[in-house]
Amino acid sequence: MFTGIVEETGEILARTATDDGLRLQIGADEVATDLEHGQSISVSGVCLTVETFEEGESFEVFLAEETISRTYLGDLEDGDVVNVERAMPADGRFDGHVVQGHVDAVATVEAVESAGEDWFFEFRLPEGYDRYVVEKGSITLDGISLTVADLAEDRVTVAIVPTTYEVTTLSAKEPGDPVHLEVDVIAKYVEGLLEGYVE
Repeated sequence: MFTGIVEETGEILARTATDDGLRLQIGADEVATDLEHGQSISVSGVCLTVETFEEGESFEVFLAEETISRTYLGDLEDGDVVNVERAMPADGRFDGHVVQGHVDAVATVEAVESAGEDWFFEFRLPEGYDRYVVEKGSITLDGISLTVADLAEDRVTVAIVPTTYEVTTLSAKEPGDPVHLEVDVIAKYVEGLLEGYVE
């Protein structure tokens, strides 16, 4: 489980295609100082497994075909940046919200607007996902725990403070760019319970 509090941005150092998928080497100095083989790690909101790592330098993850088809990670090239977060330890501080790292869909950046030191980002949600989003509720975009500032049909707006803008990949996002969407898992559980009740 993750919290959506990005630790640092990592850089794609290499990508190697295999018969079964794609292997990425990601440079991340801070995160790579405390990793273990088989550990879960969030890469722009996608829960992946650390295969190998070089202490204090980089780590490698493997993208299966399912991951490639449901995310945009397979389109990344050398030099691209990603948000990185290690799984939350059982005794760790819970600063964001419950993030599984299970991408529901790919959303799109619609607009970016500065407001003093803050920023407003508007995203278009894929069809059907607006029902899981509520104003002032939580949403995960590219692995970042965010609060919904406004919701209008299939568009959601979030306010970004300077620290989030600087520490994550949002500073490099432009209209038309993709972002990984994970809706609040509690909303999905509630929907499942209600559907079972109706039946």
